[in-house]
Amino acid sequence: MQKNPFHVGLVLAVFFAISFITNILGPLFPAFVDNFQISLWLAGLLPFSFFAAYGVTSIPAGMLIHNYGEKPVMLVAFTLALAGSLAFAMYPVLHIAMISLFMIGAGMAMLQVAINPLLRTAGGEENFAFFSVMAQLVFGGAATLSPLVYTGLTQALNDTNQSSFVISFLRSIMNTDMAWVSMYWLFAIIALLFICLVAVIRLPKVELREDEKVGALGSTLSLFKQKTVVLFFIGIAAYVGTEQGLANGISLFLQRYHGLPPETIGAETVSQFWMMLTIGCLLGLLLLKLIDSRYVLLGFSSGAVLALSCALLGSSDIARIAFPATGFFLSVMWSIIFSLAMNSLAKDHGSFAGILCTGILGGAVASPIVGFIADTSGSLRMGLCFLFIPLAYIFSIGLWAKPLITNKTLSFNESLPERQQA
Repeated sequence: MQKNPFHVGLVLAVFFAISFITNILGPLFPAFVDNFQISLWLAGLLPFSFFAAYGVTSIPAGMLIHNYGEKPVMLVAFTLALAGSLAFAMYPVLHIAMISLFMIGAGMAMLQVAINPLLRTAGGEENFAFFSVMAQLVFGGAATLSPLVYTGLTQALNDTNQSSFVISFLRSIMNTDMAWVSMYWLFAIIALLFICLVAVIRLPKVELREDEKVGALGSTLSLFKQKTVVLFFIGIAAYVGTEQGLANGISLFLQRYHGLPPETIGAETVSQFWMMLTIGCLLGLLLLKLIDSRYVLLGFSSGAVLALSCALLGSSDIARIAFPATGFFLSVMWSIIFSLAMNSLAKDHGSFAGILCTGILGGAVASPIVGFIADTSGSLRMGLCFLFIPLAYIFSIGLWAKPLITNKTLSFNESLPERQQA
């Protein structure tokens, strides 16, 4: 099918929606804790619900797409997101929140699996690298914008002088003592708009490449017998756990240790965290043209440890700078770990990619562990120190990874003569 800019725009819009919805959990975390009066361990089960669904749905979603195509799966995904958002928006209680987040997480996972091959087909094979970078920027932009929208929406609902039609309508259908729940009404509107859009659009037929095909469940699980597969699966889980554990803890940490309001300064700092993560991706692209990716991973993981230490031990002003700086150093980790993993296996790349995406389960595990340590020790700072463990593992990948193909740099790396340059 001929390249279609409209289809490319649709896919990029879906990337935006996924990120906008997924990355709001951090700014909302203090609101969940305060409104439901729950422990940090129990609060950690909220992102667990979301990312557990994300993890367990990735491989089945690939199989569904193989059997039914992208469009039906995307419609089901947005329907799940719509139902989950409406459920909590109308009944904002703790057990509904967990069910809601599981449904939304499952929908977002299905979309992630569907849109990458669709982007390649819509934009053309020769433009895939360019549009992939653009998708990363869109994803980061949405993550940066989402906390700011949360701040603006809650402030408008709490401001009696605000009387626009949208604000008045939201006040009439929800409890203004829980203004943050308005974000779920917004998610429902976004999901509904995409259901209508995808339903009327004819999507291009996608021919999956061999490295995009997910094998049968049995063959996929058999890959876990390989040490390399297990080690890189843990690496992806370690990265997502660090990213989400930190994003969910920033606003609450600033509130508890520095008395900063989570709805404004907390959300703004989380927004800056995602913005710096996006900026770091751009710098990472340049560095990977100059330096072996393993050295970049070693440098950035060291920087992340230093920045996180400053955030946890420094003053209020230092913390507000150091948390976003940690996001900057996390920026290249996903892409480097993923590429090192794929380049370390000679075949079964489609099934391996599905396994790696299942490593998103790391985002489900980190927050409950951080919460449990914080509750038992009485210190959120101590809980967030747990994140040094996955960062240490990520650092170790730069030491033991032995890819069959290394990233091509501008100068030939003579220290690796036996390995083919990509």
